[in-house]
Amino acid sequence: MAEALLVLDGVHTHIGQYHILQGVDFVVPRGEVTVLLGRNGAGKTTTMRTILGLNPPSRGTVTFNGATISGLTAPVIARRGVAYVPEQMGVFADLTVAENMALAALAGAPDAERLDWIFGFFPALKKFWRSPAGVLSGGQKQMLAIARAVIEPRALLLIDEPTKGIAPAIIDNMIEAFTELKRQATTILLVEQNFHFASALGDTVAVMDDGRIVHSGTMAALQIDTALQERLLGLSLDAHS
Repeated sequence: MAEALLVLDGVHTHIGQYHILQGVDFVVPRGEVTVLLGRNGAGKTTTMRTILGLNPPSRGTVTFNGATISGLTAPVIARRGVAYVPEQMGVFADLTVAENMALAALAGAPDAERLDWIFGFFPALKKFWRSPAGVLSGGQKQMLAIARAVIEPRALLLIDEPTKGIAPAIIDNMIEAFTELKRQATTILLVEQNFHFASALGDTVAVMDDGRIVHSGTMAALQIDTALQERLLGLSLDAHS
């Protein structure tokens, strides 16, 4: 089994009066893709935001690369090598694609070789390089959000439903890009409902329900066990593709 890069141990998170995460425990192995599955409202997005420090845990610990990061602010955690692509994408609509990318680059300008690598997967970003991000389609904005997260090498990517509302051709490009990131030893924690995408990339899986992890194991084992899928998620994962 691969070494753990990220460990959540007994994590509870409150948002206002609501107790969202209720003792979350799971491990993200280094250099692998871990997929976080679960029904809407199970706590998946709150888990991602808790890891990054946007919704700090009220109890429990988050350990990244051997050090406790629970209690640290989001900018500090990001500087340690964690990038987050939220479901809402979060691009700056009034800035150009180039300006959006420059904001994400540590040196204030993207590395040319890294940028060419990104353009190979997402050529639309090169086409609209000098255009405001607000004119991009939903799929193109998602490309930009992912490109910003990977313009610098990251130890851990947190990606929340990247294929939501995205055309199949773009999904295939994303699979290629994330597969290449895996080859570069980037660890990915992925929230995803599209099972074609999740199963193409996932090494391990954790299933959430009501703010807790109710199952963890390999993606391969879950993929072939339709009875387990139906028990954990209420239907076969084929229905999510």
